[in-house]
Amino acid sequence: MNELKVTQARGAFSLQCEVTAGIRAHATTVWGLLTDAKRFPSWNSTISGIDGEIREGKRIRLHVPGTDRTFTPHVSGVVPAERMTWTGGIAPLFKGVRTFALQPRGDGTTDFTMEERFTGLMLPFVKRSLPDFKPVFERFANDLKQAAERESTLD
Repeated sequence: MNELKVTQARGAFSLQCEVTAGIRAHATTVWGLLTDAKRFPSWNSTISGIDGEIREGKRIRLHVPGTDRTFTPHVSGVVPAERMTWTGGIAPLFKGVRTFALQPRGDGTTDFTMEERFTGLMLPFVKRSLPDFKPVFERFANDLKQAAERESTLD
């Protein structure tokens, strides 16, 4: 998989967006970028800063360009070079769960997937204020792909 694919689905009490991309880099290279909070803004145009450490059990503080809003997800489900989850909100009112998954391929490349699901009773009321996640997810995946491939030792 070398192409980038973004899908989005909407329900009355759910919103889901997913991006997949093939990256010509080892999963450990991709993972290094995804878990280095200090370096995140240097390669990712969708994040202007991250306070805290991206590791199991920690809460991080995400700063997004063009807004004063910050997001404070909890990091869990960490399996190095394979997957992790960022969860925010208060269930059952409103909850967002972003999952990152890496699938190493035999040729040294990596299939990357990022999915975010929003659910909750308040979703119908806040849905209009949420951005269109497709271009944001596409930009995130392209930024990650470019950064990982720059650092890659693959030919």
